[in-house]
Amino acid sequence: MEKLKLASAQFENRSGDKDYNLGVMDRLAGEAARQGADAIAFHECSVTGYTFARHLSKEQLLDLSELIPEGESVQRLTQIARKHGIVVLAGLFEKDAQDELFKAYVCVDQNGLVAKYRKLHPFINPHLNPGNAYCVFELKGWKCGILICYDNNILENVRATKLLGADILFMPHVTMCTPSTRPGAGFVDPALWENRENDPTSLRLEFQSMKGRGWLMKWLPARAYDNGIYAVFSNPIGMDDDQLKNGCSMIVDPFGDVLAECQTFEDSFALATLTPEKLQQAGGYRYLQARRPELYRDIIGQEHQSEQKVVWLNPGEE
Repeated sequence: MEKLKLASAQFENRSGDKDYNLGVMDRLAGEAARQGADAIAFHECSVTGYTFARHLSKEQLLDLSELIPEGESVQRLTQIARKHGIVVLAGLFEKDAQDELFKAYVCVDQNGLVAKYRKLHPFINPHLNPGNAYCVFELKGWKCGILICYDNNILENVRATKLLGADILFMPHVTMCTPSTRPGAGFVDPALWENRENDPTSLRLEFQSMKGRGWLMKWLPARAYDNGIYAVFSNPIGMDDDQLKNGCSMIVDPFGDVLAECQTFEDSFALATLTPEKLQQAGGYRYLQARRPELYRDIIGQEHQSEQKVVWLNPGEE
């Protein structure tokens, strides 16, 4: 494998406004390509917007969703990839021929769809179905995987994707700055966003606190370190419906070190060069070789009833 240059983007999307969102993605993809990026990754539901979907009926969600790959948005993403000579990864709501609904994330190049993944643990709308498969694909000689937001909280998903061959894991999110049972969690006041030019310090303190980056750094570097992978984390900045999000899109290497991170309130991206040597130099590689699955194969595979609760959703919307 040769070195690979990746961009992880953040931007303030508009709910339901695909044309606007795709326009921002076009601009950022062009800027990343000019800086030598081989690929750019955007956040969960970056094409459609995300949090507002908790209010949508099935009919409204069907209107918002698209077939993949023939839908207009994937065709637009392919045009962006072709125009700038860059691979593009982005998220949207998907419907199939039977009007079943999914949360999807796609990778496209100049020739069209390279990979599609369906979120395993969707929750934003009760009409969404969970995906039932992991996704590993090749990007310029590198094996890559995708896990969307909550999927990464279940550590078995990360390990399974690594065991299927992934050395890079794309982690598109819409996360942080929501209430939780963990100490320090909570919403960030949108008024701070509106006043960010006059008082950037107060907003930055909230974004960096346990409401935001402080929580992220508890687990994200560990996922990369334990599995010996590059983690490409993407997250929106600004308002997503009525919730303020803190961005900090970043790329973490197999040592658990942050290679690059968005540290601005603007639509932007973090750019980092991935080197294959780290994949075997990092401790995660050695730990994977030392595993003894005969000890825990039956433990991990025992019967279990999945139960997923999201604290910040109202009971009627969960």
